Amino acid sequence: MKKYIFSIKTRDGLSIKRLMISGRDQEDADRKLNQMYRHCEIISCGSSHQEIIKTRHKNFMENFKSLLANKESISG
Repeated sequence: MKKYIFSIKTRDGLSIKRLMISGRDQEDADRKLNQMYRHCEIISCGSSHQEIIKTRHKNFMENFKSLLANKESISG
């Protein structure tokens, strides 16, 4: 099963971002979403694989910069 990340607006007008739902495909995930949040408006949808890659790259770069800063302050 793949995981899909949705941004939605509920029928009450509440915005929900980064709502993760598993499904065989996007249609299956959409069906599950509509069971939980009836009459919601889907603002965006993407697979979690894309989001995980972006997050891991960002975290790696932040950790690398922090490591370099610590090394310079210790040796310097």
